[in-house]
Amino acid sequence: MTWPLWVGAPPLLASSFQARPVLRAAIDEGRSPGEGGAPIAQVLSGGGGVGKSQLAAAYARDASRAGTDLVLWVTAADVQQVIALYAHTAQLVQAPGAMGTDIQADAQAFLGWLAATSRRWLVVLDDVTDPAALTPWWPALNSGKGWVLATSRLKDGRLTGQGRRRVDIDVYTPAEAVAYLEHRLTGDGLGHLLDGSQEQLADELGCLPLALGHAAAYLINQQMACADYLSLLRDRERSLDEMLPSWADTENYGRQVAAALLLSRAAAEAASPRELALPVLRLAALLDPAGHPAAFWESEPVLSHLARIDDEQGVPVPVSVDEARECLLVLHRYALITYSSSSSGREVRMHALTARAVQETTPHALRPRLARTAADALLDIWPDEPGTDHNVSAVLRANVLTLHHAHGDGQPHKVFSRAGRSMVSSGLFQSALAYWQERLALTEKELGPEHAETLSVRTDLACTYNELGQYDDARLLHERVLADRIRLFGDDDASTQTARAFLAVTCCHLGQYEEALQLERQVLDARRRVFGDDHPETRWARANLAVTYNRLGRHDDALPLCEQVLAERIHLLGEVHPDTCLARNNLAATYRNLGRHEDALPLCERVLAEYTIVPGPDHLDTHLARAHLAGTHRRLGRHHDALPLEEQVLAARIRLLGDDHPDTHRARANLAATYTDLGRRDDALLLGEQVLAARIRLLGDDHPDTLRARANLAAARLHLGPSDTEE
Repeated sequence: MTWPLWVGAPPLLASSFQARPVLRAAIDEGRSPGEGGAPIAQVLSGGGGVGKSQLAAAYARDASRAGTDLVLWVTAADVQQVIALYAHTAQLVQAPGAMGTDIQADAQAFLGWLAATSRRWLVVLDDVTDPAALTPWWPALNSGKGWVLATSRLKDGRLTGQGRRRVDIDVYTPAEAVAYLEHRLTGDGLGHLLDGSQEQLADELGCLPLALGHAAAYLINQQMACADYLSLLRDRERSLDEMLPSWADTENYGRQVAAALLLSRAAAEAASPRELALPVLRLAALLDPAGHPAAFWESEPVLSHLARIDDEQGVPVPVSVDEARECLLVLHRYALITYSSSSSGREVRMHALTARAVQETTPHALRPRLARTAADALLDIWPDEPGTDHNVSAVLRANVLTLHHAHGDGQPHKVFSRAGRSMVSSGLFQSALAYWQERLALTEKELGPEHAETLSVRTDLACTYNELGQYDDARLLHERVLADRIRLFGDDDASTQTARAFLAVTCCHLGQYEEALQLERQVLDARRRVFGDDHPETRWARANLAVTYNRLGRHDDALPLCEQVLAERIHLLGEVHPDTCLARNNLAATYRNLGRHEDALPLCERVLAEYTIVPGPDHLDTHLARAHLAGTHRRLGRHHDALPLEEQVLAARIRLLGDDHPDTHRARANLAATYTDLGRRDDALLLGEQVLAARIRLLGDDHPDTLRARANLAAARLHLGPSDTEE
C-alpha cells in the first residue's frame, strides 16, 4: 500500500465556491465528542440544491490536504453501491478477512479494519436515502482517528443516535449569495452585468446555491444584466426550466432545478397518509415562503379540501387534524417543507423555488379552488379581536400578500379586505396604500369599475389616503363611490349611507364641518328610517354626529348623544369592549370641550389603561388616548403631568407616521402649547413655527387648523397661554 489513499469520486467544487464560515464553524463544533468522550459522526441534512455535497466535498479535500490516510467518498443512495465500494476498499487497504470472494463479507471486513486501524480516515456517505437499509453499514468510530460525514435530504430520526448528529444545512446567507454572483461574473470578466440588482436576484432565487449556479451561467452565456434577468424570472409565464435550463448546469449538479427540488416528491407521496402529500404541497405552495401558521392545517376549509372521495360510497372521507399533521411531518422528513413547532406563527415553510416548481406542475383547472381554499383558511384562523396578537396578524398579512400577488384574480374575498385593513390598524399606511392601489387596479380590470368589490376597494383606498393626511385625494374617491352607490343601489341602501359617512369624516379633516354635519344628519335619518332607532348602524351614526357637533363647537348638542351612545354600548357590549372604550373616549372629549375637566380625567385615564392592553402600548390609538389625557392634565393646570405624555406622543408619531403627517404636526402643536404654559418660550416658538408652516403648506391659509396654529404661535410670542389644544 501507498498512503495516503483516496477512493471514490466527490463532485468538483463549484466555481466561486463559498466557504460558508459560519456554517462550517457549526459543523466543526458538532464534531466535539459525545457522552463518555465518544467521537461523533455527522449528517448534513437539507433540501435539494442547498450545497450539502459541496460542503462534504470541501471537507474531503481539506482532509486529504491535511494528510488523512484514507478518504473514502461513497454514493449512498443505493446501499448495494455502499457495500460494493466498501468491499473494493477492503482489498486496497488489505483488511484482514477480505478474501475477494464474498462482497458482503469483504464489506464487513472493511468496517472491522476502520474500527481497529491506527490510521486517520474520513468516510463520506453522500445522499443517504434509506436510513433503515444503511443501519448495518455505518462505520464505527474509533478513538478519534476516524470521522464519518454523511449528507441526506431526509430529516429523519433514524439518521441520528448511535453516535450520530444531524446538522441542518440551509441556503446561502444573503451575503454569500451575492458574493457568489459577484465572484462568478467578475471571474468571467463580466462585472458590468452587476448593475446593483444582484441582491434582489439572490433574494428572488431564495439564496439557493443550485439556482444561483444556473442563473450565473445563464447571465454569462446570454450576456444579460442582473436586472433584465430578474424581470424575466418574475414573469410567471416563463417556467423555472426556461429560466434555469439544463445547459446552465455548469457546476454538474446533474439535473434541472425544478427536478432537483421535487426529487423526493414520489417518496413522500408513498409515505404520506391517505395520499395527502400532493394536495398538501399544492396548498403550501400558495403561501409565504417565510412561513405560515400550523393552525392553517387545522382549519375547516383545509380539512374539507383534503377530504378524499370514497371509491365505493362516492362520498368525501374526512381528513383529521392528526392525519394532516402526519403528512406535514412526512414532507418535512423528505425536505419538501420545513415544519418546526418552535417557530411561532411560521411553523411551516417551503422554499420559494420549490413552491414555484409545485405551482408549475399544478393543473390550471385546480388553481382557482386551491387559491379559494387558502384564502378561506387564512380568514378562518385570523384572530377575531383586532390587536390581540400582532405577530400572528403580521404573518397572516404576509401570506395574504403572497396569495394576492401570485394568484389574485380580482375576485372578492373577505381575507383581502382583512389584510389591507389590518395594515391600516397597525399603522402601516404606506404599505396599505400600495396594497389598495394594486388591488383596485386588479378589480377594475377583472370585475369592472362599478362592481361592488371595486367600490369597496376604492373606499378602503380613500380611507388610507385619510390616514396619510391626503384628504383631497380621499375626498375625490369618496365622492365617486357615493355617486356610484346612489346610482346603482339607491339613496337608502346601507352601503350608500356608509359611503356618505366616510365622506363626512373626510370633510371634517378638511375643516368643512358644516358640510360634514349635513351628511351625518342624512345618514342618521336614513338609518332610523331603514333600521330603526336601536339598530347598531343607527347607534354608529348617532356617535359620528356627536363627533361632528364637537368639531363645530356645538358641545351642548354633542353631550346627550355621547352619553346615550356610551350607555347603550355598556348595556349591549359590556364595560371593556373596544366600541365601549371609544364611546367613553368621545364623552371625555365632550366634557373637556365643555370645561368639565374633572369629569373628563377619570374617563381619559381608564381609556388609556384599556388601550395599553388592547391594542397595545405602542398602537396609534393608544398614543391618541395618551394625547387626550395630556390635554386634560393641561386644562387642569397640571402641565408637568402633561409634558412627558406629549413628548412620548410626538416621538411615537414621528416614528410611526413620519415627520410630516398631520397627526405628527398636531402632536407638535400640543407640545408647543405645553411649553408655552411652562414658560419655555423658545421651545414653544420653534415647534409653533414648524406647525404653522406645515399647516399653510398642507391645508392652506384659511383652514381652521391653520388659523389655530397661527393663534397659538402668536400667544407664545406674547407669553400668553395657548388659544387651543388639538389632541
